[in-house]
Amino acid sequence: METGPTETGFAAALGAWRDRKGPLAHALSAAVRDAVVDGRLPAGTRLPSERELARTLRLSRGTVVTALTRLRDDGWLHTRHGSGSVVRLPARLTERTTPWSLDRGGADGADLDLTLAVTAAPHEAYLAALDRAAGRSAALLVDSGVATAGLPRLRELLAERYTRSGLSTRPEQILVTSGAQAALTLLVDHLHTDRRRPVAVESPTYPGALAVLRGRRTRLLPVPVSAADGWDTAYLTAAVRRRNPQLAYLIPDFHNPTGAHMSAATRAEIARLPLPVIADETMRDLDLRTPPGTEPHLAGPAVIQVGSASKILWSGLRVGWIRTRADLVRELRHNPLQAQLSPPPLEQLIAAELLGGGLDAVLADRRERLRAQRDHLAGLLDGTGWTYTVPGGGLALWLRLGATATATELADRAAGRGLALTPGPLFAADRATLTHHLRLPFTATPDVLTRAVALLRACVADG
Repeated sequence: METGPTETGFAAALGAWRDRKGPLAHALSAAVRDAVVDGRLPAGTRLPSERELARTLRLSRGTVVTALTRLRDDGWLHTRHGSGSVVRLPARLTERTTPWSLDRGGADGADLDLTLAVTAAPHEAYLAALDRAAGRSAALLVDSGVATAGLPRLRELLAERYTRSGLSTRPEQILVTSGAQAALTLLVDHLHTDRRRPVAVESPTYPGALAVLRGRRTRLLPVPVSAADGWDTAYLTAAVRRRNPQLAYLIPDFHNPTGAHMSAATRAEIARLPLPVIADETMRDLDLRTPPGTEPHLAGPAVIQVGSASKILWSGLRVGWIRTRADLVRELRHNPLQAQLSPPPLEQLIAAELLGGGLDAVLADRRERLRAQRDHLAGLLDGTGWTYTVPGGGLALWLRLGATATATELADRAAGRGLALTPGPLFAADRATLTHHLRLPFTATPDVLTRAVALLRACVADG
């Protein structure tokens, strides 16, 4: 829907734009662009006419025309004859797999931020889902809005997805949470009742999971996993027998950060372990193989699946879920944390709209882009001497560096050049190992990846 601000309202949205350096036309176009990004001028806003802008901003009409032409050429403005000009986000921002903000700087003021393996929202699909969700929200607004096990439609859709992928599931086996990390928090709080017994975790593993476990002062039992060799089930079985962990947290599908993918035989062995296993399936749909594989879920009587919309759709959509026995769902509903870890009803409604229609097309597009970016990054790393296994899916490459510098030293050098990176020890259960490993997400655009690797090569050369 197009809206139009008053001339004075438009001027106020631009702020102190005349303080910018350079020609007035360039300063004005930059101010309009920044106002759109910041939300002060929402996409779809119709601008005042050129004559009105020139009068309000005390500029020549030629300066206004130059600024608007610049915005139009850069994709920030769309003009229709007889209808005026409307601000918008350029396609290069909406048709990409990585958030634009990470290319503009993120961690500690870095120019390039490769610390996060996250995706941008599927822009058009998300906006369409948002519109449909708003149209369906009337019934929500006459309800209490208190936390439940999840909206019935969303639980049904999730159960259907599991069933279609070979794991028969009923809606009452689904508990909706505010993300996979929230699901893990709730499960650990409910299941880890004996603090003397450790929790088995892969090393390396997802830092968010380590934060949850460390926040509860949980003793950790590290289990090695590698991109090349995967999981050592003999080691894991012996560790379970020797250390008697109360539960295990594993990432079987395109493991974060190694990219390892668990074989069907390994899944069957782990499912027989005599303890509850939390299987984080957040990356499962990011299968970049051609064609995608058909490995079964890590499943069994004691296995609990955890999923999330954050990687396949958008980190800003805080909707995750637990798939487990119906009786355990009922128990979890009585945990005082459950209400705090439940997403708002409207978020669930948006998730249901995205999962209920068009998700296959979104995933196909994401996989194609990520596959190309993965291969581009792998090509850039040729000749560096660093070793890695190209993963069949997921969002990152797990690099083993040469002996010239540790990952922490290299990350410090890179930070000095404006590149933020995540060194291996952050993924280590013991905080001390993996000193020669580095995670490089391939969610960034090819040009950003090219710049990042050039900076890394320069850091190595300087060392």
